[in-house]
This record gives sequence, C-alpha cells and structure tokens, in this order.
Amino acid sequence: MTAHQPAQPGHPARTRKPHPPGTVAWALSDPLRAVLAVIAIITVLTGAIQVPFGGPVLQLIGAESTPETRQLFGTVGMFMVVVGGLLLHTLLNTAPSPEVVLWSGLQKTGAFGAVGIGVLNGVFSPLALLVAFFDLATAILLFIYWRRISAAPANPGLAG
Repeated sequence: MTAHQPAQPGHPARTRKPHPPGTVAWALSDPLRAVLAVIAIITVLTGAIQVPFGGPVLQLIGAESTPETRQLFGTVGMFMVVVGGLLLHTLLNTAPSPEVVLWSGLQKTGAFGAVGIGVLNGVFSPLALLVAFFDLATAILLFIYWRRISAAPANPGLAG
C-alpha cells in the first residue's frame, strides 16, 4: 500500500480499538453518573496541571504569581487530584459510596465559595468566576446524585 492508496477493510490501519465491554452501556444506563465521572476526570487533570504549572494558571485567572501563591496553588491542585480521583473511583464501583459523593459535593461547594470570595476581594479576575460556577454546577449535580443513591435501599452490613 502506498500513501495514495486507501486502507483496505480489515487492514490494521482501519481497525479501531473497541470500547471496553459495557462502557457505552454503562454511560447510557446512568447519564448523570457518567457526566460526574467525566467531571471527576477533569478535576484530576486540572489539579495535576496546577501542581507544576501553577504560575501560568495563576496569571491566566488574574492572580499574582509569587513563590507563596504557586506553592499554595500547587497544594490545592494536589487535593483536587485526590478528591477527583476518589470521586471517580467510587463512581466506577458497582455501588458508589454516598459519603464520597456527599463530601465531593461539599468540596465543590467550598471551591465555589472560595473562588467567589477571591474574585470579590480582587485576588482573582472575574474570569475565575467561570471556574467557580462550574464548581457550583458540579456541586448541584453531586447533591442530586447523592440524594438518589442515598434513597436506594441500603445493603445490610455489619451495622444493625
């Protein structure tokens, strides 16, 4: 085959890697859970970016980039990786932990408040409100999901 010839059906150049079994079915069976899993991945990735690239991100949101602010921003990024990873982990489990979903929602609510206060105090530019309102929307979705999974019949465990 030359560069001008199309790949033949069944040729390795045309084959696609299939989705893991049940990936699409899983997402379609519970779209809210799937959206929250994508948000958890975004949280992990953005947190991981904040750790080594805090200076440019701080400048992007209109904050001063000093050794102190970069250190604090990197620390916040590390916690974003941990909380986002924990949320993703529980969402991928057969039965997600209501406690993890609740605390993730509280974390997102706190992030909304902290960034909003930062904008009001002139620490961040109004552009940072995009991040704040994304966190607020995520918190609302997490609380909706938490209510749904908390209302489900509990499995009898050691308590009781």
